Amino acid sequence: MVAIIKTGHSIRRIFFYNENKLDALITDKNGVQKPAAELLSADNYPMELAATEQHHRLNMLLKTAGRNPNITRNSVHISLNFAPGEELNNDQLKTIAKEYMEAIGFGEQPYLIYKHHDSGHPHIHIATTLVNSKGKGIRTQNIGRTLSEAARKSIEQRHGLVRAEEHKKGLFSLKPVAVEKVVYGRMPTKNAIANVLSHVLDRYQYTSLTELNAVLNLYNVHADQGKENSRIKIHNGLQFRLLDAAGKPIGIPIKASRIYTGTTVKRTNEPHGKPTIITHSPTLKYLEGKFRKNKLRRAEHAPALKLAISSVLQKHKLLTPQKFSTELKRQGIHVVERRNKEGRLYGITYVDHRNKSVFNGSDLGKEYSANNIAEYLKPEMKPDATLPKEQTYNPITLTTTNETSNLLEMLFQPEYINENIPYPLRPKRKKKKKRNINPNQ
Repeated sequence: MVAIIKTGHSIRRIFFYNENKLDALITDKNGVQKPAAELLSADNYPMELAATEQHHRLNMLLKTAGRNPNITRNSVHISLNFAPGEELNNDQLKTIAKEYMEAIGFGEQPYLIYKHHDSGHPHIHIATTLVNSKGKGIRTQNIGRTLSEAARKSIEQRHGLVRAEEHKKGLFSLKPVAVEKVVYGRMPTKNAIANVLSHVLDRYQYTSLTELNAVLNLYNVHADQGKENSRIKIHNGLQFRLLDAAGKPIGIPIKASRIYTGTTVKRTNEPHGKPTIITHSPTLKYLEGKFRKNKLRRAEHAPALKLAISSVLQKHKLLTPQKFSTELKRQGIHVVERRNKEGRLYGITYVDHRNKSVFNGSDLGKEYSANNIAEYLKPEMKPDATLPKEQTYNPITLTTTNETSNLLEMLFQPEYINENIPYPLRPKRKKKKKRNINPNQ
């Protein structure tokens, strides 16, 4: 078993990350659709789990955290990961979670246990707060070394679990992208979009809507300012839409102001003043602030991205658009092309998943722009293209005459070395050994 503990500033974020998965549908290996997650338990809540609704579960955590507003980093998100193939029922998972929470000092805290089904190994998530009922914070510094490791080993032995040390490093590591591609109709549109935005907005560094959409489109979400002279465009509004498999908008667009993506803690300069917690939505005004900050933050990642692109261009003489995209994808770089109706490449964006940075080609330099890249790329050859037939040649038989004999002699003579060749380039000649002559002979 591997335990991962993360703290943060937003209880709402970790709460809705797990709650949104309750509505999402996934298809298992047998082709059966089921929820991406299920809620197993609401421990230390004043009511039974069956009687709780979403707002009850959230308000309990917010109310507990609100006992000490000075503690702004008040959310705790824990995942307990088990080895692939370990069959654990829900009662066992709840027992393991309860034992673990008590061992690390969170046994009396209100916490929610979610079982996720969207990964290759069984695992559960626990959402709670580090502010206790008395308004004091639970110490989490070095909790991984001091408490969590001992709790993990004890639980492994007690429940006969596979020990983490017996597996290769990285077996239980969670995927960097923890959101699935959104498919219209599988979960409420608003929740689906919010789930993707909560993952992308604060992780990737982008400086325009075009660059942001280069990432969002990978998850079938698109930020739309509306058509020219439309009401939303005139008022600097923004809406988000779902895309189908062909990249075309489907469903009803959702206004950005109706989507919740996180909170910002604003501290006060007064000695005993309470910090202000501001909730925000991905409006155009909010995103423009991120554009300005990201422009400076992403600059350090430009050299590595340019080096990766240059190496691909120099390595391959015959480079098709598909080959160019595939080679960069192997290095964790996604290429987004923009072509007109005639198929001409007029724009290119690079999404560097390694450093979570997004660059328009021209921002990296003229040599990485669409016009220059287009000169390197050769069009894909269609399968039904007519290829020239191979020409066949009849062998030539030479009859040995005086004329042909002289010709053959001339062809097989050693090449004449022109004395005008610069001395350093001339072939070295073997020095003749001097022969010692005895004068008495």
